[in-house]
Amino acid sequence: MQYQSLKEAAWEANMEIPRQRLAIYTFGNVSAIDRAAGVVAIKPSGVPYVDLKPEDMVLVDLDNKVLEGTKRPSSDTKTHTLLYRYFETIGGICHTHSTYAVAWAQAIQPIPNVGTTHADHLTVAVPVTEVMTDEMILGDYEHETGNQILNVFRKENLSPEEVEMILVACHGPFTWGKNAAKAVYNAAVLEELAKMAYLSLQINPLTQPIKKKLVDKHYFRKHGTNAYYGQEY
Repeated sequence: MQYQSLKEAAWEANMEIPRQRLAIYTFGNVSAIDRAAGVVAIKPSGVPYVDLKPEDMVLVDLDNKVLEGTKRPSSDTKTHTLLYRYFETIGGICHTHSTYAVAWAQAIQPIPNVGTTHADHLTVAVPVTEVMTDEMILGDYEHETGNQILNVFRKENLSPEEVEMILVACHGPFTWGKNAAKAVYNAAVLEELAKMAYLSLQINPLTQPIKKKLVDKHYFRKHGTNAYYGQEY
């Protein structure tokens, strides 16, 4: 019972995936972390959402050792734990196979910032990783998936607190946030951004990214010390 609330948070976040139509059957997973304890609750591998219960969540440590649970943890567990080790401020991670985000990932293209909806959430294009090498694929695949993500953040000097989403080339999206619920929220946002950009480029293939002043206006009215969007509580 020590980690019941952690399991329930992870379960509730996983159940939001089908509610938001971000994945079907068993496509996708969410995890939540107790930072003080170094314990992660994650979806069990291959269990349909319709059958999922809070007690099914598997507890692992940051070295991927199973601490509690009768089922195998998600096959993506090593990706989650690697990101938790390096992105030290995040509290939840979500991976889905949502249609439009996956389409951009399969095309190996970043999602351009072509409108204010995108700018409300981040100032840059949604990044995409490089295609994984054969050596990485044949090695510790899920661990290397995490490395692919980290490589982009290092190369492009991105902050995981400001850019909470990425596309893994030929695979699909990973998102994160301050908790598991925010990670799924970001997955839903990412899918909408992917859809909007796709439709914009279908209507006008010459669509260009919006100008920086408009990006900054929309981003900083929602983020930072001078934000004025929403309510004060």
